[in-house]
Amino acid sequence: MKLLKKLGLTAAASSFAIAASLSGAQAQMQGVTDTEVLIGSNNDLSGIFAAFGGPATKAAQMVFDKVNAAGGVHGRQIRFVVEDHAYQMPKAIAGMNKLINGDRVFAMLLSLGTPMNIAAFKLQDAKGVPNVSPLSAARQMNEPFSPLHYAGTASYYDQIRAGVKYLADNEGIKTVCSMYLPTDFGKEIQQGTTSAASDLGLTFAAETTHKPDDSDFVGALQKLNGAGCELVTMALGVRQAITVSGTAKKLGLTNMKLMNSSAGFHSVMAKVPGGITEGMYAAAGWADLLSRMDNPEVAAFFKEYTTATGEKLPGTGALLGHSAAVTMVKALEAAGRDLTPATFQKGMESLDFADAISGNHVDYSATDHQGADEIIISVITDGNWKEIARIED
Repeated sequence: MKLLKKLGLTAAASSFAIAASLSGAQAQMQGVTDTEVLIGSNNDLSGIFAAFGGPATKAAQMVFDKVNAAGGVHGRQIRFVVEDHAYQMPKAIAGMNKLINGDRVFAMLLSLGTPMNIAAFKLQDAKGVPNVSPLSAARQMNEPFSPLHYAGTASYYDQIRAGVKYLADNEGIKTVCSMYLPTDFGKEIQQGTTSAASDLGLTFAAETTHKPDDSDFVGALQKLNGAGCELVTMALGVRQAITVSGTAKKLGLTNMKLMNSSAGFHSVMAKVPGGITEGMYAAAGWADLLSRMDNPEVAAFFKEYTTATGEKLPGTGALLGHSAAVTMVKALEAAGRDLTPATFQKGMESLDFADAISGNHVDYSATDHQGADEIIISVITDGNWKEIARIED
């Protein structure tokens, strides 16, 4: 649920805060010349979330290449600079400093990782650098409200709460548990799980925490099974979530349901051979691409991406990269030729469009910097993600 709607901020108060914040940002504008606008991304191209980061940045570059070939935006070419932090904080800090202080980017796009984005906000905000569509759905991407922060979808917290409620209502789940990385990302999944359990009168029975390089989950699953866990929410790397599912099946834990947030809602999850991930759930802010191939726009994107990259599937990362890049281009167009943080903000806040590739609706306003509101519940069935519910915020 959106924080500002809950708080009921008045438009006047919001406008005052925005004006005050941007007065310094405008004076420090960077990354814009008469012929170019520089966009940065601090991403994971080689770590545990590379399945998101690699395809996302490739798809975004494809969008920018097409725009540039057509003359750019208001005569400016979009130059996209990507740093690989491999989901490691020291590398993320170095990459952030390079992009903000060295390259002097105008805006950040698709930066991956909750702790990485949170750490970057202090420097980015001081320089007046907008953060658009990060590859993190943590509440901190949008809360508290900032004129420089633009979240792409509903938060992990709201996703997990919606997912737990759906399974409680439709599958009779009464006992929930959590497996997570003890980071800001993982803690949000755990908090969403415990909050939903409390509100719904469910039992939160147990939890296990893990390192990014953990690969043996036998003991953890045995502990959760012993606690009577019927549903386990996960905040792990993509490969780790696949391993957990395969291990649970080997242990015969057929009554234990596993659920990801959007961080684990990836096409590759459904395509693991042998039905290892069959029955896995996810609650996310977009719809799976492969389940919508009957849509001509989706089919065209699939062909364009696979032809350009040689990859067999665009995957979820590519979907997110395309959608974020389209959002950026639309905002730059709406900002006009006189591009500043203030005009960019107005451009972002004017956006309202249906995104065929992500399967959701994107809109921003002066008091709402969360793009898409839908929470989509899906389950892996016969090697594909199948949408089973759509919840509107």
